[in-house]
Amino acid sequence: MKIAIGIATRGRAGILCETLREIHRQFRQPDLVLVCHTVADDIAGAAAVAPETEFIASPPGLPRQRNAIIEAAAAEGCDAILFLDDDFLPAPDYLAVTEAVLAAHSDCVVTTGTVLADGAKGPGISPDQGRVIITRDHPPADTMAVAPHFNGYGCNMAIRLAPTLAHDLRFDEALPLYAWYEDIDFTRALGRHGTILRLAGARGVHLGTKAARTPGVRLGYSQVVNPVYLARKGTFPWSHAIPSAARHMAMNLARSLIPEPEVDRWGRFRGNVIGLWDLLRGKAAPGRILSL
Repeated sequence: MKIAIGIATRGRAGILCETLREIHRQFRQPDLVLVCHTVADDIAGAAAVAPETEFIASPPGLPRQRNAIIEAAAAEGCDAILFLDDDFLPAPDYLAVTEAVLAAHSDCVVTTGTVLADGAKGPGISPDQGRVIITRDHPPADTMAVAPHFNGYGCNMAIRLAPTLAHDLRFDEALPLYAWYEDIDFTRALGRHGTILRLAGARGVHLGTKAARTPGVRLGYSQVVNPVYLARKGTFPWSHAIPSAARHMAMNLARSLIPEPEVDRWGRFRGNVIGLWDLLRGKAAPGRILSL
């Protein structure tokens, strides 16, 4: 099986280099490492850390960058792509387990790993802390254990390329910038043509680095508008979309009273309200964040 690792990055060259170092430690090395950046500064120092990496440029936006990775991997005849965030540290056997599961489950079109710690849900995790978490981890005895899953988690998910290309599936470029829920949209669409599996043995740490994140008001708008947009597309059930938007609004409002230092809760809530108002007026669109 020919497997590429694909990383979309912007404005985080230092953390990208840390992730590339971890990829170099994989027991099963990828056949191709593709890093899609927007400007040269995004990958400063990366070629020295991982000279075998192929760097490709794209206009900014996570869906655009991931689509560029799909095209490049397809051109190289790859069978699968493991998408990693530029701040996800995979355990050394992550890719080996993923390949074994894809080989054993021919109907599987998406895999997503087990996140040992997710810095996106807090102040973030340093690379050194992430490595300690991986070192101290106790993987399950059955590293091939799998379970059906709702979607792939964008920080660490593999996709099979044949059905992706056969059904002309791509990440939705109407979701700009950080593209809230683009992973759900794409993997749920691909999941119509096979199974989505969560892998117990493919493990790693999402550092949740805060640099170059979407500003609070823009993210807040996406938290309300993107779920509704995806529900209308049919890739995200209404039974999930409405609770998701409501949950984030409630959380941002409640925590804006005593916000976490690393989170612009008031900005997010302002974006939530703007998004709700646009929905009520029939003028909501994911791309509106570009003017906020």
